Amino acid sequence: MTRPPLQAVLFDMDGTLVDTERLWWEAVQEVATGLGRPLTEADQPEVLGRPVEHTADWLGRITGTPGLAGPLHREFSDRVRTGIVPRPGALALLDALARDGVPTALVTASPRSVADSVLAVLGADRFRVSVTADDTASTKPAPDPYLAACRALGVEPARCVAVEDTPTGVSSAEAAGCAVLAVPSLAPIEAAPGRTVVASLEEVTAQRLRGLVRPRLRVLSWNLWHGGAKVDDHRAKQLKVILDTEADVVGLQETAGTAARELAEALGWHHHQGGENLGIISRHPITARLGDPAVGFYGAAGARIRLDGTRELDVWTAHLHYTPYGPYEAAFDGLSPAELIAHEDVRLAQMRQALRQIAEAAGATTPVVLTGDFNCPSHLDRTDVAWPVTRAAEEAGLRDSYREARPDPVRDPGHTWSPVHPRHEDDPALPEPQDRIDYVLHNGRGLSVLDARTIVTGVPRAWPDVAGNDWPSDHAAVLTTFELNPPD
Repeated sequence: MTRPPLQAVLFDMDGTLVDTERLWWEAVQEVATGLGRPLTEADQPEVLGRPVEHTADWLGRITGTPGLAGPLHREFSDRVRTGIVPRPGALALLDALARDGVPTALVTASPRSVADSVLAVLGADRFRVSVTADDTASTKPAPDPYLAACRALGVEPARCVAVEDTPTGVSSAEAAGCAVLAVPSLAPIEAAPGRTVVASLEEVTAQRLRGLVRPRLRVLSWNLWHGGAKVDDHRAKQLKVILDTEADVVGLQETAGTAARELAEALGWHHHQGGENLGIISRHPITARLGDPAVGFYGAAGARIRLDGTRELDVWTAHLHYTPYGPYEAAFDGLSPAELIAHEDVRLAQMRQALRQIAEAAGATTPVVLTGDFNCPSHLDRTDVAWPVTRAAEEAGLRDSYREARPDPVRDPGHTWSPVHPRHEDDPALPEPQDRIDYVLHNGRGLSVLDARTIVTGVPRAWPDVAGNDWPSDHAAVLTTFELNPPD
């Protein structure tokens, strides 16, 4: 588990950095009262955090008075020019972030003319980027303003904190994928996962903002191909892959009995060897070993991993039988979908046994990740056949992280078999069916997929000329990056 660095802090303007939310409310109240319809507390969602055009349209509808954007803008601008006051702690926080080298952006639903007046008071040089209602097709509560700010800064929304004061602004920032620090001004805001609520910016430090960026967990699934022995210097090459991918946990298949221990010892990690074939290595402590300790070459093995003082995760690795191999039977033998499904019975039984073990260990609350070489395609990829092994995992509540991140199997096939077998090993006249048969699945408890990809280093030479390959396997690996959501 790693906590990525804070890339930027994105500040709302009205009511967050300066007390313009009150000025905006007073401006709308002035116009509304003049039309015989004074504002009430129930009107806050249509006023606070909203652009001029939204509130003008709303007030025009309920009073039967069109063309209110101009009067509202003039009333607000007059107040802004004479009444801008920074919120307590705002300037000190901006200066602290500048000292720490953290970029900041101003993200407001106000028009550019109003934002420029505020920037003149706060200091435009305090912000690397400013985004106003004039700069995006849609403004808050749509995510567009925050996404535009992130693009301009060249940062990821998930590695930014948005500082907001209204429910409308909070919705915008959360829809963009930012962590949120809420400092309510006029309307109350409730705390929620990924959202921290404070009474004042005086309570906020740069260090506290860094702590709001959610930690990540990188999980790698990798079939080592008889421990890697087909490739020269395979152990050093395996270690390089693990280090280069910055994996936190690796589910291994075909360990040849010793790979999990040897890799973990070289990395200074923890490990669990499941039978002769399966292994899990982790940079975090293993607190329990799960599944059948006498698991055979095929089957599943698991480990409970402690990520921090309170959070644990069950990680499993599975290897299912390789024969009969469905892609061969489809490509070479012309079997029908019904026949292909019927021939999955051995793997399906192995998967169901693994799913029972996983459910018994995890109970109702524990997050689960299942890695593995299932030796079968996915029903999400080959829609002509309802491949039952992956369907069984889905029906048990496990999600395919690769297809969550890359839902189009045509654009992103994600083939893991095989980087060294472009032609069939037994008959080179036949092209080898390329398929996605290695997986990282999860049950979604406290886990969100940020990215998933296949990993192959270098350009592997085809079998049998593989000894000098940089890539020490006949499978591509699968790497998924999860964001760890706050515990409920």
